[in-house]
Amino acid sequence: MESVNVAALESQTKEDKEFNVESPSSPRHRKVLARWDPTQAQRPNIDEAPIFRPTLEEFEDVLAYIASISPLAEPYGICRIIPPLTWSPPCRLKEKSIWEGTKFPSRIQCIDMLQNREPMKKKKKSKGIKRKRRRNSRIFFSRRPRKPTASVSKPDSSPETTEEEKKFGFESGPEFTLKEFEKYARYFKDSYFERKDDVRDAKWVPSIEEIEGEYWRIVENPTDDINVYYGADLENRVLGSGFYNGVETFSGKRDMEAIGWNLNNLPRLPGSLLSFEDEDISGILVPWLYIGMCFSTFCWHVEDHHLYSMNYHHFGEPKVWYGVPESHATSLEKAMRKHLPDLFDETPDLLHELVTQLSPSILKDEGVSVYRLVQHQGEFVLTFPRAYHSGFNSGFNCAEAVNVAPVDWLVHGQNAVEIYSQEKHKTSLSHDKILLGAAYEAVKSLCELSSAYGEESTKKFSWRSFCGKDGTLTKAIEARLRMEEGRIKDLGNGFRLLKMEKEFDLNCVRECKLCFYDLHLSASGCNNKCSSGKYVCVKHANDLCSCEGNDRFILLRYTIDELRSLVRALEGESDDLKTWASIGVDAYSETQKGELKEGGFDLNLDFQLDGKFNTSSGIHDAMMNFAAYVEPINLGFLVFGKLWCNKHAIFPKGFKSRVKFYNVKDPMKMSYYISEIVDAGLMGPLFRVTLKESQDESFSSVSAQECWEMVLQRLNKEIEKCIGQGQNVHTLASIDGLQMFGFRSAFIVESTEALDPNHRLVEYWNHKNETDSVEMKD
Repeated sequence: MESVNVAALESQTKEDKEFNVESPSSPRHRKVLARWDPTQAQRPNIDEAPIFRPTLEEFEDVLAYIASISPLAEPYGICRIIPPLTWSPPCRLKEKSIWEGTKFPSRIQCIDMLQNREPMKKKKKSKGIKRKRRRNSRIFFSRRPRKPTASVSKPDSSPETTEEEKKFGFESGPEFTLKEFEKYARYFKDSYFERKDDVRDAKWVPSIEEIEGEYWRIVENPTDDINVYYGADLENRVLGSGFYNGVETFSGKRDMEAIGWNLNNLPRLPGSLLSFEDEDISGILVPWLYIGMCFSTFCWHVEDHHLYSMNYHHFGEPKVWYGVPESHATSLEKAMRKHLPDLFDETPDLLHELVTQLSPSILKDEGVSVYRLVQHQGEFVLTFPRAYHSGFNSGFNCAEAVNVAPVDWLVHGQNAVEIYSQEKHKTSLSHDKILLGAAYEAVKSLCELSSAYGEESTKKFSWRSFCGKDGTLTKAIEARLRMEEGRIKDLGNGFRLLKMEKEFDLNCVRECKLCFYDLHLSASGCNNKCSSGKYVCVKHANDLCSCEGNDRFILLRYTIDELRSLVRALEGESDDLKTWASIGVDAYSETQKGELKEGGFDLNLDFQLDGKFNTSSGIHDAMMNFAAYVEPINLGFLVFGKLWCNKHAIFPKGFKSRVKFYNVKDPMKMSYYISEIVDAGLMGPLFRVTLKESQDESFSSVSAQECWEMVLQRLNKEIEKCIGQGQNVHTLASIDGLQMFGFRSAFIVESTEALDPNHRLVEYWNHKNETDSVEMKD
């Protein structure tokens, strides 16, 4: 079954020596033993997805362009967009300091096992059976990192994965610089597709079609172990974005605002509903990078919350894509379960794991519409809601991807959260919060248009087309209203209906304890100890407990009558418009006010909606009375060592929080800072504070206090400049680092203490017990 080139094993080529290739067992520089078999090519025969070439004028508005091509492209699930020739953004990753000096992690992908593999339990039972097909065969256990939510997460009770939890996945590989990865990728491809019969001077290069035929031969009928590296899902903090910030990336003759095609800007453009999501969710609102080599694979999947996605090919060799439209998504799922029943029996949510391929040829035979495209350097690929897509790289390349949510996504997003609820799958964002945020903004826009002086700018995004009786947004709110109304009626009269406090989910994500459904709009609970502090969605209200009487309740952010009024407002009813215009402003201002006032910092007059101070009254008093209000993002997990706590606080590894404070670039402005704790090895925890809107403004130290003092020093330098310009502002004298991280917050203190129920962090607990003892005596 295996064909081994003896000469290749006995000799080491000039390129091998250059790259210092080690033995095949080396995890970093494994020697390429397998070879291309052109006689067994299995390239699928499927139709091509459409290609679009926007004009300079069409290219100015990315969301308008997506809307214009959607009727033509959505039936294919994916499409290719070739920008105007004059649009050629430079790639910041090619800067020498990044290219040669910054490392990124990789994953090892077993390409020959993406389709043909045994379930883990079966593999364990047949451990003693000799398998002829494979050489050095290995199964890797891992969990693909999910896109993080804004919730405060607690670690698993046991850090070690049990046998039942083991899943096939992609093992962590070595770290590379881009320069190193390119060299290895070139060596792998040249070795794998080596042709001994080639006597031409020029080095022979396989075509995309030949690579594609070999890729599917490996996936469908493997004869060797084919392991490759992939730098996938690389977060912004690893290499950063391939795009520069600002509009200087457009080099055309016309002065046009093409910044929307910069993927750092795309998710929150006016008209993208993700602009109503506060958190910078990695992979959804903050792009991920993908560093590929020949055969590295992205397996069949749909985007989180069935969002649109935009992928840009920065440089390198082409990517081959396959797409299945939403209309055939269920058919694909059925086909995969039919052909891989044992894998799905063992892992019902297998399609969420992104580790399984199935040949387009098999899908086509099952009646699934599958389409293909080849993405080249400088081109975009757009995927549509719930369109399954997969593919592979033909050689070394770099791509970047992010999500976007035009208004027409709403119906797809609602469908996604209902499916997630059925599958008990965690959400990444609050659909209801986004839906209501869009409604508030639309009402505000309609009110401005109805005023005597209201004029709609042709350059400004217009909500009007999505409102009215048949508007997309109106219908989405109406559908959500009917859903809630029906579920509440089904519960009968055994529940009290209570008004939900605005702060219910202000500082944390609230989700159903049984199905993870988002609880922003409504939640069910019980006053008895049986479920104290636990909430479920309205669908599972009867499953929370068996209590009766007045103990069980439903919290409603808005009553059914209020939601009906919102629908009428979106339809244009003047009285309802006025009512919801004030509700929308209150909802927004209460959020801002709640974040600041709770810490004793009330900027009701001096803090404007755009985040700027009213300098006519000065900011001296506000600064002098500042008290931090810290929002936890992730609690992290404990490391039991002397440096991971002190007398005053526990410092979990991976802890992350955010707080609003004066911007170190512009002291007249309030901005978010992200505080986090990372592992510095023998040094223990490393504390880091980063200005959210500018990743370059980052401050690190071995203590929380020193970290924030560095922020303060930087801030005071800018304040002195403001003083020199005659502004009424004073420098700040001191800052409490523990407070700014959140370790003075009662909620965060209680949550971090709960991570150490056995009091293993002795220094902290001894001091706490002494303090508690003194207070009791007093």
